[in-house]
Amino acid sequence: MASTFFGLNIGVSALNSFQVATNTTANNIANVKTTGYTRQSATLTAKDALNVTARYGSVGTGVTVTSIKQQRDLYYDTKYWENNSCYGRYEQKLYYLDQIQNYFKDNGASVKGFSSVFSQMFSDLDTLRSKPSDKTVRNQFISSAQSLCTYFNQMSDNLSKLQDDCNEEIRNRVDEINSISEKISLLNKEINQIETGTGVEAGSLRDERANLMDNLSKIVNVSYKETPIQNTNGDNLGGTSFCLFVNGEKIVDGKDYRKLVCESTDIKNNQTDNDDLFKIYWADTKMEFVATAGTAGGSLKALFEMRDGDNLENFKGKVTQADSYSFTVSNTLLTNIKSLNLPDTNGKITVDHVTYTYDSWEAEVDADGNIKSMKFNLSKNKAVANPAAVVADNATLSAGSGINERGIPYYMTQLNEFVRNFAELFNKAESKGQNMNGDTPPTFFEGITATGKVYDFSDSDAYSKLTDGQTTTISSSSNTYYRLTAGNYSVNKDVMNNVSLFATATDYVKTDACDIVDELKKLQSQTTVYRGDKAESFLETIISNVSVDTEKAETNNKLYQNLEQTISNQRTSVSGVDEDEEALNLIKYQNAYNMASKVISIMSQMLEKLINDTGVA
Repeated sequence: MASTFFGLNIGVSALNSFQVATNTTANNIANVKTTGYTRQSATLTAKDALNVTARYGSVGTGVTVTSIKQQRDLYYDTKYWENNSCYGRYEQKLYYLDQIQNYFKDNGASVKGFSSVFSQMFSDLDTLRSKPSDKTVRNQFISSAQSLCTYFNQMSDNLSKLQDDCNEEIRNRVDEINSISEKISLLNKEINQIETGTGVEAGSLRDERANLMDNLSKIVNVSYKETPIQNTNGDNLGGTSFCLFVNGEKIVDGKDYRKLVCESTDIKNNQTDNDDLFKIYWADTKMEFVATAGTAGGSLKALFEMRDGDNLENFKGKVTQADSYSFTVSNTLLTNIKSLNLPDTNGKITVDHVTYTYDSWEAEVDADGNIKSMKFNLSKNKAVANPAAVVADNATLSAGSGINERGIPYYMTQLNEFVRNFAELFNKAESKGQNMNGDTPPTFFEGITATGKVYDFSDSDAYSKLTDGQTTTISSSSNTYYRLTAGNYSVNKDVMNNVSLFATATDYVKTDACDIVDELKKLQSQTTVYRGDKAESFLETIISNVSVDTEKAETNNKLYQNLEQTISNQRTSVSGVDEDEEALNLIKYQNAYNMASKVISIMSQMLEKLINDTGVA
C-alpha cells in the first residue's frame, strides 16, 4: 500500500510543477517585446499510477513537467519564408527598375532626355536648311548631334554602373548566405549538446536559428529537414539532425556547412557586359550555383535578373554543322547583324545543356545585313564530344544567359540597336552628298572606343553593295555597325573640327541646295528606324517597357509586403506572446499553486493529528 506520507508527495509534485509552469509564463511575459522570441509552454502530465494491494487497485502519484516546448507551427513558418523570398525578390527589382526609369525621364526642363535632345537636333537641322552654307548654323547642328551621342553615352555609362552595383551586391549577398549558414551550423552543434540525452529543449538557441532563417529567406528560397537522432535500436537520443536547403540545394548538414564562392570571370553573356562579373560556385564541388533556377527566389535571384536579364532575346539557332571546335547555325532568332549583342570573343554558348566558350564568330549576311548562317569558333579548352550527334539531333545553340526578364542587358541592347539603325540610315543619306570641298563626306556617326579606336563601318558598306541573292562573310572583328554601341557612339571628330566636311546637298556648287538635309529630316518622323516605328517614338517604346516592369514590381512588392504582415500575424498568434493570455495563465497557475499548498497544509494537519493525538493511553 502507499506510504502514510504519500499525500504530501503528491502535493509537492503539484507545487514543483506549477512553479515551473509559473516560471515559464513569467519568462514569456519578460520577452513579450523581444524580437523573434517564441512562446514556451510547460507540458504537465500525470505521473505513473502506483499499484496497491487494495480493492481499488492503483492510486495517482501526482503531476510532473515532462517538457518545456516552443509553440511553433511549421506551416506558418514555411509560408512566411516562401512569401519573404518573393518579397525580397520584388523589393530588390523595384529598387533597380526605379533607377532605370529615372534614367529615361524627360520633362523637357530640368531633366532633358532623349525626346528633348532628339527634337533639338532636328530643329537645328531645320535651321540649317535655310542657311546651309552658314558655318555657325552648321556648327550648331553638329553640336546638337554630338549632344544626342552624349545622351546615349551617358545612358550606357549609367546602366554600366548599375550593372556593377548589381554585381557588387551579389557578392555581398553571398557573404551573407555564408555567414548565416556558418552561424546555423554552430547553433546546431550547441543545440544538440544541450538536448542530446537530456530531453531539454534549447529554446533561446532555436529562436536564434529561426531568426537567421527568416533573414536568409529574403535572400534565397529556404527549407529545412529536422529528424530525431536515433541509436541502432531506433530509440531517440534527444538531439536532432538539422539540414538547411537554399534554392533546393543542401547548404547546412548538422554542424557542417557548405560555402559559396564568388569568382569573377572574363567570359561574357553580352557584348556590353562589364568585365569581371561574378559567378557563384560551391567551394566543395566547384559546381555552379544557379541563382535564377526555377526553384530559386529572393533578392539574389532579382540581382541576377537585373544584371543579366535579356528578356530571352539572346541569340539562338539550329546547329546545321559541327566539328570538334566549331558550330554553324541557321534559322537564327536574331536575324540582323545590327540586332546582335554577342561578345566578339570569350562569349558563352550552350548546346544540349553543355556550355562552351568561343573565341570568335563569323556570319554570312546579305545586302541588308540579314544573317543567313553563323559559325562559332570554340576555345580549345573544351571539344565537342559528338559533333555528328549534335547535328543529327537538330540541337539548338543558345548564346548568353537567356533570362526571361528585362534587365540591364536588355535595355543596353535596345540602345545599341537604335543607334546602329539610326546611324546607318543617317550615314547612308549623308554619303550621297558632297561637302563644301566637293568631296564625298566622311562617315558622320562613328564609333570611338575609350582607347581611341575608330570604327567607320567600312565593312558594312561592302556588304550593303551586294546584289539580290548575294551573300558575304563578316566576322566578330569586322568593321561593321555591330561595333557601334551606345557607349562609343560619336560624331566624326574631323567633322566636328571642320564643319565644311558635312554635306547638305548632292551638288556642292548649288550652295542653297538642301536635298540631303531634306532626306535627313525624314529620319525624325517618316522613316522606320526602331521596332517597326519612327525614331522619335524610341523613348515612348522604352518607357512603356520599363514602366510596365516597374509597375509590376511595385504591385508585387506591395502584395507580398501585405501578405508578409498577414502571415506574420498568423504566425505570431501561434508562437508570439499574448499579454492577456499569459496574464490568465499566471492567475491559473497561481490558483493551482495555492490549491497544492492547501493540499500540503491539510495533509500536514492530518499527519499531525495522526502522530500527536492518536496513540495508546
